[in-house]
Amino acid sequence: MNPEMLFPPGTPVCVRETIERRGRPIQVETVGVVEAWEELPTGSWYAHGKKDRLQLRRLVLRKVDGEKTVLVVDDGTTIARLEPAKS
Repeated sequence: MNPEMLFPPGTPVCVRETIERRGRPIQVETVGVVEAWEELPTGSWYAHGKKDRLQLRRLVLRKVDGEKTVLVVDDGTTIARLEPAKS
């Protein structure tokens, strides 16, 4: 199912990305609230796709400290819904 539908803006999430680095996987975890989903071209001259640019799905998160971060969502990414913070 489409992650945009599962995690609409305002949803608190934990995003885990697995990155292959020198033959060993590294896991990076980012926690925040979904602000938006975007599909934008890479800007790479050698990646081809729509209008000669590869389109990447990006997730815009607002982290707990207020920092805004943009993550590329690919096959190495898992997203888990978190319970909203109790006030």
